[in-house]
Amino acid sequence: MSITSRITVSAVAAAVGIAALAACGTPGGGADAKTVTLVSHDSFNVSKSVLAAFEKESGYKVKILKGGDAGKAVNQAILSKGNPQGDVFFGIDNTLLSRGLNEGVFSPYEAKGLANVPAGLQLDKGEHRVTPLDYGDICVNYDRGYFARHKTAPPKTFDDLLKPRYKGLLVTENSATSSPGLAFQLGTIAKYGQDGWQDYWKKLKANGVEVVDGWEQAYYERFSGSAAGKGKGDKPLVVSYASSPPVEVLGKKPAPEEAPTGVATGTCFRQIEFGGLLKGAKNEKGGKALLDFLVSKEFQEDVPLKMFVNPARKDAKVPELFTKYGAAIDKPTTLPPETITKNREQWIKQWSSLVLK
Repeated sequence: MSITSRITVSAVAAAVGIAALAACGTPGGGADAKTVTLVSHDSFNVSKSVLAAFEKESGYKVKILKGGDAGKAVNQAILSKGNPQGDVFFGIDNTLLSRGLNEGVFSPYEAKGLANVPAGLQLDKGEHRVTPLDYGDICVNYDRGYFARHKTAPPKTFDDLLKPRYKGLLVTENSATSSPGLAFQLGTIAKYGQDGWQDYWKKLKANGVEVVDGWEQAYYERFSGSAAGKGKGDKPLVVSYASSPPVEVLGKKPAPEEAPTGVATGTCFRQIEFGGLLKGAKNEKGGKALLDFLVSKEFQEDVPLKMFVNPARKDAKVPELFTKYGAAIDKPTTLPPETITKNREQWIKQWSSLVLK
């Protein structure tokens, strides 16, 4: 999930947001054939000029409904399947993809421009129920200032996080309630295997890892390196994104030589986000046009500095700010979607039993 538009949301606000989605009434978010409705997580963002250009060219007015974190938004889409709140869903990732596909949430559609998306990102290539739209890497981020002050090198790998020097310094998200948290857990499973990941988490717990419900709380409230959180947190290590450092630099003048936060590149798991035409969409024609737009070069080149993830299109240009301050992850950990499908719920239960009790 992308990060730039995330804000700390209270439980009441989250509940209101979901209630608002549920109150949208008829499928597709309304009967107006000139309106096409996009359902997404809170972090969806697009430049007004880019969206306006699509609306002018297509003749559709785009309505955007946001439903909390990715997990909440996906759950809502499953609960309303066949009678969806919108026409297109944006933001289901490879850690949750199988749930949406197995529940029959999406209708097949091969979006225009898909030939420009690498085959490695097209995890539903045979049926095209979902379309890859962006990707990023979930990694441990560190506060450079903290480690400079303490004259200690930051961690680089999963193994490093178990060392005594990092005891009590890491905050991560709950695997059961947060997609970054689940991705980090999957990264440890990919690294240590199904026979070794539980032992790793036992050691990580013994080394003082803190667990919070979601990314917003972890990054903005607990992490010491967050400018938006004004450095009030006391954890110099947080599970976030390889693209988080550019967010900390955005708008700063003069531009610093490096971002105030860094990435432990040996702790990363590749996350791919998809969009899909919702089954039962009221405006199916508009939904297909909207999916074509989401794959278009115009939208894809808008993605990096609006949602701080990599565009799925291989021919989309990425801005210098993104490439200079973000971390390039050459060998992220991954797991086959079918392996995640088969084991995800069991792994989450095992993780919860190990770490939360």
